[in-house]
Amino acid sequence: MSNEKILIVDDEASIRSSLQGILEDEGFVIKTAESGEGGLAALKSQNVDLVLLDIWLPGMGGLEVLERIKAGEENPQVVMISGHGTIETAVKATRLGAFDFLEKPLSLEKVLLTVQHALRQKRLEEENVQLREKVRIKYPLIGKSPAIQKLRRDIELAAPSEGRILIYGENGTGREHIATLVHRQSRRKDNRFVGINCAAIPDDLIESELFGAVKGSLPNAVKDKKGKFLLADGGTLFLDEIGEMSLKAQAKLVRVIEEGKCEPVGSSESIAVDARILAASSKSLKELLAKGRFREDLFFKLNVIPLSIPPLRERLEDIPLLIEYFLGSFANDYGKKRKTMAGEAEKAFLNYSWPGNVSELMNVLERFAIMVPDDEISAAHLGLLVEAREIELLPGMSAGRSLEAAREQFERRYIHKALGRSGWDIARTAAELKIEEADLESKIKAHGITFID
Repeated sequence: MSNEKILIVDDEASIRSSLQGILEDEGFVIKTAESGEGGLAALKSQNVDLVLLDIWLPGMGGLEVLERIKAGEENPQVVMISGHGTIETAVKATRLGAFDFLEKPLSLEKVLLTVQHALRQKRLEEENVQLREKVRIKYPLIGKSPAIQKLRRDIELAAPSEGRILIYGENGTGREHIATLVHRQSRRKDNRFVGINCAAIPDDLIESELFGAVKGSLPNAVKDKKGKFLLADGGTLFLDEIGEMSLKAQAKLVRVIEEGKCEPVGSSESIAVDARILAASSKSLKELLAKGRFREDLFFKLNVIPLSIPPLRERLEDIPLLIEYFLGSFANDYGKKRKTMAGEAEKAFLNYSWPGNVSELMNVLERFAIMVPDDEISAAHLGLLVEAREIELLPGMSAGRSLEAAREQFERRYIHKALGRSGWDIARTAAELKIEEADLESKIKAHGITFID
């Protein structure tokens, strides 16, 4: 049986009734409206795959309704219906984005065939979106460390359930990547994965982004807006950096979880939503809770299944596997020969603390794949990739900077050079600079010294 939703918009009750009966017998979920205005209202409160739309309607005509549908955030297929259409009308409807045109009196066989073709096209479009998403986040969970093996097992157990998941991980560890892997192994994998970074949305806009907004409710709300909850209806909603969400939005989120309904900003009507929530944070939510910046009830509702992503410095045995995988992947991306890494260079990678985690590692390896002309990456190449950046910094040394700033910049460059010579061996570098290891680590942190500046 199909769970695809079809909206029938026609002012003739007999047409609506007969189409509803035929299509429900085929397993489709059917909604109806007797006017263009009613059809548009129905589309605000639910996701629809196909609209069967009469051209000649009282009030707002079918072509205007079609134009508004195609201007919206969602893009259901639309099949126009007319009892006395003209070629000119059919052409205009096609130009506005209609999939096909049915003439009254309706033929059962023609209706079913057109509906099947329209929904097949809709599925292909959705598959293309999902394929693009898979290309964007195409990497598997790489590693053999106990922490990664546990994470992989936890995902396999948690994904098929409907339980809410809270993902913990530092910046660069791949929180969205883990959420995507959960979605792909869930029963909702054929529906949408919708993500939002709560830290990137201003407090005054986070509610409209999540729950939607009606036209005129906000200064920039020039038309009705569907929120992320409704866009993810039937699929998965990923809330990254959930700890940055305002307390007001948190309270509204608790209500949505409890009731399965959300209320758009400026509206008094609730909309039923069915989205599995995956949340993530780079900060300790328990600490935020203790400071009064995170609601206790929301924490317990989200933390049904906690998943923890280990930082790269705590799974050093995975670094050689990651190096091999990403060098091969970038070689394919750029049409270059796969590079290998010499032992000394790999040792430098193992010695480095990777504050940016896997994201930083990928960035460095991509630069190597592009910039290193040799087949093997050696320790000497670490310095070569730093030189251009350091030369860029030299003019600042004489551009009216204070003596203290110049001294800090020189110290930063000098320490970075020494680290490069030692392959990022903290003990050897500290001995060369004649300072304590703890002092060197403190200076690395204070100056923000990274592997490839």
